[in-house]
Amino acid sequence: MDTVIARKVHRTIEAYHGMIYLVPEAQAEYATFGLSSEEYFKGYFASRSAAMGRVPGEVVVATFYNFHPDLVMRAVPSCWNLASPDEWQRARRRAADAALRRLLGDAVDSPSMTEALGLARVAVDACQPFGRPLFAGHTSLEWPDQPHMALWHAISLLREYRGDGHISTLVAQELSPIEALVLHERSGMVPPGVLQSTRAWSDDEWSAGCERLAGRGWMEGTELNEPGRQLREDIERHTDELAMAPWQALGTEGCQRLRDLVRPFSKAIAESGDLGPLTSTRT
Repeated sequence: MDTVIARKVHRTIEAYHGMIYLVPEAQAEYATFGLSSEEYFKGYFASRSAAMGRVPGEVVVATFYNFHPDLVMRAVPSCWNLASPDEWQRARRRAADAALRRLLGDAVDSPSMTEALGLARVAVDACQPFGRPLFAGHTSLEWPDQPHMALWHAISLLREYRGDGHISTLVAQELSPIEALVLHERSGMVPPGVLQSTRAWSDDEWSAGCERLAGRGWMEGTELNEPGRQLREDIERHTDELAMAPWQALGTEGCQRLRDLVRPFSKAIAESGDLGPLTSTRT
């Protein structure tokens, strides 16, 4: 089995997990802790890092990698004064449940959902926690009883497993958070400006990141050159290689079956009209 399959599965199932960062149900839940709509990122950092417990902001800076440290530190650890990690985690799950029921309707109780869950659990069982802090934190959480929520939890685990490996790859390449973001944006994966604004880096900081990439031979002017494009592809390929264990456990047929089962769910989520573009939360 090659890494192409791993990447295809990841891209197909990503929306099923990633919707939690954009749906209005999440903002509504976090508002019960006193957050305004302008404090979105406090809810984001708190609800996602809650699986690791009452961690300091520095741990979130490290594990989330590409967000400006000041943005993170404004949210953590003050978020634990609003609610405990367990309360944040429960709010996140309530939001996911409500959103999936709204977006998928009767499909949450379908045989396809149950079959997809069975395959996803086989994949998760093949993952090991060593060196993967966000994945490891999420493994400490109880599995939901309802199939659509258990599938969401499984895909969340698989996403964090891959994401932790991705950060290891970026560190091995000695790429700073901004350099990694610039590589991601200039490869054409996301619209210009999205990553800089959502990760809260200033224009001067962004320009400095571009200059560093140019100095390392990966950009010419404002665009990636061929070595830069190859570096980005190498990063994605190595990330896929580090995330192969779950897909090898499923085998080629199992991977394709999981894609076929989850694709209609992800398509319905992506085409719902109220999510906007789903962008990776870690580069």
